[in-house]
Amino acid sequence: MSKPILPLWVNGRRIESRSGRLADVTNPATGAVIRQVPLASRADVDSAVAAAKAAFPAWRDTTPLRRSRILNKFRELLETHRPELAQLASEEHGKTLEDAAGSVQRGIEVVEFTVGAPHLLKGEHAENVGRGVDCHSMLQPIGVCAGITPFNFPAMVPMWMFPIAIACGNTFVLKPSEKVPSCSLRMAELFKEAGLPDGVFNVVPGDKEAVDALLSHPDVRAVSFVGSTPVAKYIYETAASHGKRVQALGGAKNHAVVMPDAPLDFTADAIMGAAYGSAGERCMAISTVVAVGDAADALVAKLKARAEKLVIGPGDRKGVDMGPVISAQHRDKIVGYIDSGVQQGAKLVTDGRGIKVAGHEKGFFVGPTLFDNVSTDMTIYKEEIFGPVLIVLRVASLDEAISLVNSNPYANGTAIFTESGGAARRFQNEIEVGMVGINVPIPVPMAFFSFGGWKSSLFGDLHMHGMEGIYFYTRTKAITTRWPEVSDKRISSLVMPTLG
Repeated sequence: MSKPILPLWVNGRRIESRSGRLADVTNPATGAVIRQVPLASRADVDSAVAAAKAAFPAWRDTTPLRRSRILNKFRELLETHRPELAQLASEEHGKTLEDAAGSVQRGIEVVEFTVGAPHLLKGEHAENVGRGVDCHSMLQPIGVCAGITPFNFPAMVPMWMFPIAIACGNTFVLKPSEKVPSCSLRMAELFKEAGLPDGVFNVVPGDKEAVDALLSHPDVRAVSFVGSTPVAKYIYETAASHGKRVQALGGAKNHAVVMPDAPLDFTADAIMGAAYGSAGERCMAISTVVAVGDAADALVAKLKARAEKLVIGPGDRKGVDMGPVISAQHRDKIVGYIDSGVQQGAKLVTDGRGIKVAGHEKGFFVGPTLFDNVSTDMTIYKEEIFGPVLIVLRVASLDEAISLVNSNPYANGTAIFTESGGAARRFQNEIEVGMVGINVPIPVPMAFFSFGGWKSSLFGDLHMHGMEGIYFYTRTKAITTRWPEVSDKRISSLVMPTLG
């Protein structure tokens, strides 16, 4: 039986792709193909960008207040349809319904932030910077923007991008992962229902052909990306070489430093959710524990006991703690990392290989896996696994822990668990990582702060959402003004003006 074929969304309506290429969208819990999605061609991308370019002048000239009202209506519709979006995210990605609903809510909070655009887009003003001279700045939209988003957050990560760009007066072309296209297409329909003019928001699911078309398109002015570090580097270099503004968020190896004075039951519970939630397929997942001094033995025992109690199964089943990973290929890659950890001498405390879920034998499941006595030269430490594999390294002091974290090429998020204010303060000041948690395992900032890492976790200068998101999607213009009096008979000068 043929499966339903999803559309593209261009110029405010569903359209068929001209590419003739289709990809299967799979339910990871069953392994079954549930629908198909067109892989947008360069011609499809050209149509979407043309629609966005045509819509830009009128949307740019729409007042920020009117844009804000449309965004507020969109927020209301997202709230109403949150269960539907969560169900789509769970079905196509595999995460539990509760986890999916939480991620949709975090995306909605970004839309809520953008409702304040009339205030956020205010420039600065200074009176009398010189005699009779005033100066002010303006934040103006840049044009057609593009977003390229990953499979792990089908609703949240797109909402880190397009609502902010659109609130700033830009138009947008979104290229969601072909593995999880339905949330983005449904949000496009809801945005139109909220009153968004046709062409302002367009969705073109696809693969590398669509990505490359966006990166090289002369009418695309800015590109946002979230994904792995190698692809982020490619996105940044390619788009920047075509003169575009780029923010490309890459991979992570997030460390949780556990001090000997940390409350271990609280800490173990926090690390459980951070390591195994969403089957570890989060760029902010804690994948590495750095146990300091005497904390190690007791902490590993508590992690083992909790990991072995986790309930694994389909994301839509009540009582399930962890669902499948995204695909059979990714499952096999994770299992390969576990094999390498064993071969390289790490102590396998809990083994998630070979797990079977009754009634879902064809699902892509990997159980929670825990390694102890890992060293920094092992593959399971050096590479991002992006799955339910937690590793523990042991160090003697906070000095050694900070040095270890700062030596890692990734610098997305980190956390410290301690009851010492002095240790926490030192950690937050000396650690070279973009987002830091103190007794908070996944320090994803609220929408009014900015999200992004350092070093190989970010290519570009500005982070996502918060005011850095506003600055990414706008250009600053400075205006210096003098209104001379009729009686002003000063003669022009050829020397460098000094207004003071």
